[in-house]
Amino acid sequence: MPRTEADKIRNVALVGHRGSGKTSLHEALLFQAGAINRLGSVADGSTVSDSAPDEKSREMSISSALSSFEWDGRKINLIDTPGEPSFVADALAALRVSEGAVFVVNAVMGVEVNTDRLWQRAAELEMSRLVFINMLDRERADFFRSLDSLKSAFGPHVVATEIPIGSEHEVSGVIDLIDMKAYGYEDGSRDNCKEIPIPDQLQARAEEYREKLMDEVAENSDELMERYLEGEEISHDELVTTLKKGVTEGHLFPVTCGVATKNLATNRLLDAFVEDLPSPVMSGAVTAGDQVLEPDPDNPTVAFVFKTLADPFAGRINLFRVYQGTLKADSQVYNCRAHVKERIGQLLVPQGKEMGHSDEFGPGDIGAVAKLKETHAGDILAAGDGDYALALPPIPAPVMAFAMEPKTKGDEDKVFTALRRLQEEDPTIDLHRDAQTGEQIVAGLSQIHVEVIVDRMKERFGAEVTLKPPRVPYLETIKGKAKAHGRYKKQTGGRGQFGDCHIEIEPLPQGEGFEFVNAIKGGVIPSGFIPAVEKGIREAMSDGVVAGYPVKDLRVRLYDGSYHSVDSSEMAFKIAGSMAFKQAAEQADPTLLEPIMTITVTVPEASVGDVIGDLNGRRGRPLGMEPKGGMTEVKAEVPMSEVLSYAPDLRSITGGQGDYAMEFARYEEVPAHLAQKVISAAREEAEAVKA
Repeated sequence: MPRTEADKIRNVALVGHRGSGKTSLHEALLFQAGAINRLGSVADGSTVSDSAPDEKSREMSISSALSSFEWDGRKINLIDTPGEPSFVADALAALRVSEGAVFVVNAVMGVEVNTDRLWQRAAELEMSRLVFINMLDRERADFFRSLDSLKSAFGPHVVATEIPIGSEHEVSGVIDLIDMKAYGYEDGSRDNCKEIPIPDQLQARAEEYREKLMDEVAENSDELMERYLEGEEISHDELVTTLKKGVTEGHLFPVTCGVATKNLATNRLLDAFVEDLPSPVMSGAVTAGDQVLEPDPDNPTVAFVFKTLADPFAGRINLFRVYQGTLKADSQVYNCRAHVKERIGQLLVPQGKEMGHSDEFGPGDIGAVAKLKETHAGDILAAGDGDYALALPPIPAPVMAFAMEPKTKGDEDKVFTALRRLQEEDPTIDLHRDAQTGEQIVAGLSQIHVEVIVDRMKERFGAEVTLKPPRVPYLETIKGKAKAHGRYKKQTGGRGQFGDCHIEIEPLPQGEGFEFVNAIKGGVIPSGFIPAVEKGIREAMSDGVVAGYPVKDLRVRLYDGSYHSVDSSEMAFKIAGSMAFKQAAEQADPTLLEPIMTITVTVPEASVGDVIGDLNGRRGRPLGMEPKGGMTEVKAEVPMSEVLSYAPDLRSITGGQGDYAMEFARYEEVPAHLAQKVISAAREEAEAVKA
């Protein structure tokens, strides 16, 4: 496959809330463009992008999927992303390497919680954005209500460029507000679109929304605004050019609509990719630290790896975006993080799980490469050793932790290797050993996230584990000030050990972490031993004095001490620092902290009272309610310990109709009557480990 010029490329991420129909839309766009011969279905697991067994069984996207095809002489690199918040890392990575994002919105529900979060991330990246209101054929679907929810959430510059003909099961086409033409759709074939007269009953509404569109577009050009206000005719080309300028600059957000499963109006959306979204050339140069990357094929090559797939047979498959130069097959590049040279073999063009081949990828293009030894997501591949600062967007920290053990004795290494491979694919996975209990801990963003990790270990790598109940990541802190003296002295005949330090500790505001202040004067502790004191304190902080949980948000000031010219050592001062910290922490009003989660629950209106009552019983604090289509969205803050098994309880309360998303908010002090239970349980667990 020859290189595609950068001005002929459109890189597009499909994003939105779970259940909005992104995968069905991805499938319909591939079908409409002629890249596939039949329209697959999420329900029967036949779509191109949801190709993994767990995606088929759960009927949801878990990993992002890249497909490339042509439309109207342009190459479209389309990335279908997961809508489940547990797998948000893939959606954020796709936004990072795309010029345009298409937000897919359920016409029944309107703007949902994950749509809102991803919109904010796209705004931070200054991305061009379109909206596709999907599922117009569903009961209670309402395009205009959804449009109002978009304007309410994202501002007045969200503007319709199409409106539907018909509603719910009678939806049959769209009216293009730019050309004021109507298009009818009869079936799900590729050639199902034909121009029809605008229905009489929709003429006035079409003119109303056309005027709203013109008002928004004219705001992006002083000259156009002046002519528009004077009643002059604005040509089609002027309208399209100014609209694209507004979209590229992030001032306008066109709203289109259709039904993905019926292939209704997907050809119009593909036209919008070409006409409204910018190419890499139009978006311009990208700043990477001190470097400016121009989309020029003759400049030195710089490519950014944004996704790693862990395949047990093909090894690592890395998806990359070329920002500058040309990446060629059978070439050599430099990994700027690992400081090693990597051999590029075959270059791949993904189409779901199928792979085509290419000789090269030019600037702005997206492709894949297999079998690189050291490279994974977040790395930069360059023609030479350069100082490039490109990074994946910040991702949420894992909050739901389980202890795990292999089902078969002796499989520890197999399990560890499988998890490390999956960690390359999903950076939100945390794997560590609990210092207190010695257990192997796997943590993710939710219970479903950890369950998917376990399923993939078994399916891909044959590694089976047993999960123990989720662990709440409690922390400890102090509320007061205290001073302490740590003195370690040991004499065994010959050279002994001696370390002596005085410290003062005090609390810091939440989120400040740890601060170590060296206030030693006069050399009472030699400078070479001071880092050892800090190291001893940090190690002691990993095992707090209340219940053995890590300590955070405090300042330690080392202000006095003494040493012995012969017996003092780094080890002695490290132990002295640890002793001093434990003494001081016990006197500084130590307290236990628990994670508080922000939970957004979407439930039928009839279940709202029961859901709020249940959340109150879990120590929840309701933040508000908002109608969403025929459902109600309830927001609340609730301690994580109270929602570890919330999914089955919500299903029971709502008859299986409820859904929820959850994210970490902050830490708060555990109420005294509950703290004692946590402390007792932690001490019993520690005693059991010792026994």
